[in-house]
Amino acid sequence: MSFISKKSLNTSFSFREFWSDLRESIGGTEKDFTKIPLRKAIILLSIPMVLEMVMESVFALVDIFFVSRLGSQEVAVVGITESLMSIVYAIGVGLSVGTTALVSRRIGEKNPEKASRAAVQAIFAAVFASLFFAALGIFYAKDLLRLMGASQETIEMGFRYPMIMLGGNVVIMLLFVINAVFRSSGDAAISMRIMWMANILNIILDPLLIFGIGPFPELGVEGAAIATNIGRGVAVVYQIYLLLKGNHRIKVRLQDIHFRMNTILKVIRLSLGAIGQNLIGTSSWVFLVWVVTSLGEDAVAGYTIAIRLIIFFILPAWGLANAAATLVGQNLGAKEIARAERSAWIVGGVNMLLMGLGSIVFILFPQVFISFFIDRAEAPVVWESGVECLRIISFGFIFYALGMVMIQSINGAGDTATPVWLNIIAFWIIEIPLAFLLTHSLDMGVTGVGLAIIIAESTLTVMAVLIFRRGKWKLTKV
Repeated sequence: MSFISKKSLNTSFSFREFWSDLRESIGGTEKDFTKIPLRKAIILLSIPMVLEMVMESVFALVDIFFVSRLGSQEVAVVGITESLMSIVYAIGVGLSVGTTALVSRRIGEKNPEKASRAAVQAIFAAVFASLFFAALGIFYAKDLLRLMGASQETIEMGFRYPMIMLGGNVVIMLLFVINAVFRSSGDAAISMRIMWMANILNIILDPLLIFGIGPFPELGVEGAAIATNIGRGVAVVYQIYLLLKGNHRIKVRLQDIHFRMNTILKVIRLSLGAIGQNLIGTSSWVFLVWVVTSLGEDAVAGYTIAIRLIIFFILPAWGLANAAATLVGQNLGAKEIARAERSAWIVGGVNMLLMGLGSIVFILFPQVFISFFIDRAEAPVVWESGVECLRIISFGFIFYALGMVMIQSINGAGDTATPVWLNIIAFWIIEIPLAFLLTHSLDMGVTGVGLAIIIAESTLTVMAVLIFRRGKWKLTKV
């Protein structure tokens, strides 16, 4: 009886402790992540980061949910534009990785002033990077859709969607980079709340602007782009306000707001490898969209819906990977090398467990999720393509889970060059040729694309694990 009581008491205590950690993680904490127990540090960082990425993944689903009510042409426009926007995301994410490596290392060294100066220079870099894509979208939206294989009818109907999305890409860049500043400094709860704000605005504005509800104009697919940019734009204004207010770990002072070329170059140097990684990966996604486009716009629509669902599930897993990157960076800055390595392995194991459970659901019941967006009777080819893609790609979730943590941990250490070569091998040498071979030479359709993704991502994971175990990332100087 006493054993049972003691066991019950321990269980109750553990639950109360976890509930306390959960509330602290969401509310924000001032804890030193290099000193507190590692289990607690992972919980405090990972929960708001996962919730942040959940809301980022909602962006990927909300637009396509409402746009799918307009027709397959509109869905195809969104899918093609997203493949183009993936280049913007690649640069934005790359800059956020470089920002994370630099800011987390300075925070680990207990030097918040240098961390704040690095944050300002990262923001400057993000603004400059956005200018080229803004010009590209504003002046060449039709040409970009034509280049990706869209029909003339689709181009005339939907060219304003890529024009607005690319034209306003600065809000994407800034949202990624400034959230990385908060996240890597340890203020992950702030990043989470900012992403929630952006998504709530997008969810409210999407149906109003797409369908013209009440006093709002009926803008169709164009309305989805406007809603997304407004949601993200308001969030960026709030980010800047918080940085200047300075009630958190990062405080931007007026004297910090000027160009520091040495720091900008350091941010760029750290970001180039991460940008290269993402450009390599996303260029392969652009190629895959081109491959699927050759199968018809219905196939593109089905593929787009499946990929949006997969992104919805994978992005929260990236939240865990980001937590690993922050822990690795801060602990290396604090000279806690063994703790940095151990944190990556623990987060990787948790990620594999969670994504493994999700893969079972997608593999067994893909029809349920695709039917939420498309009616089988109305668009059978779209529905079948989506179901096939979702089921096949889900078989690789466990590999994706571990691979993203290993890659982000190496990036968090400041070694952004090594993953570039891993991405080249996985995506350019394996995925792209294999997708073309399976889809065209062997006539496997969207099934071939799914298989190519699984094989490439699994290979990337195996290589990343081997590199991480070798441990050269521990010697990286930032």
